[in-house]
Amino acid sequence: MSVSLAIVFPVVLVLLMLVVQAALIWYDRQLALTAAREGVDAGRIQGTGADEVKDDSARRQARDFLDRQGVHEYTVTTDGSTAGLVRVTVSVRPPLLIPGLSAPAVSQFAEAPRERFVPPPGVKP
Repeated sequence: MSVSLAIVFPVVLVLLMLVVQAALIWYDRQLALTAAREGVDAGRIQGTGADEVKDDSARRQARDFLDRQGVHEYTVTTDGSTAGLVRVTVSVRPPLLIPGLSAPAVSQFAEAPRERFVPPPGVKP
C-alpha cells in the first residue's frame, strides 16, 4: 500500500500544481486585458491635446492598474496607435510555481477610436 502511494502521490501533486499554474496564467491574461482596456479608455477621452499626450496617458493608466494589482513583470506599449485609433498592448509574465523556470509572456491588446470634439456644422470655432 505505501509503495503504491509513494508512486501515485507525486503524480497527483504535479497534476494539482499544473491546475494552479493554469489558473495563474488565466488570471494574468485577464489582468492584461483589463489593463489594456483601462489604458484605451484613458487614451481616447483624455481631453484636448496631441495624440502623444493621450498615448502617454493610456500607458500610465495601464501601468497604474497593473501596479495596483501587484503585477511585477509587465510591458505596456501604444504601438499601432494612429490619429484616429488608440491601441494599447499589455504583456504580463505570470509567476511560475516551478523555481528556476520562466513562464511565457501573456499578451493582450485593446483598441478603440479616439474621441474628437468638433463644432456643429455652421458654427465657427
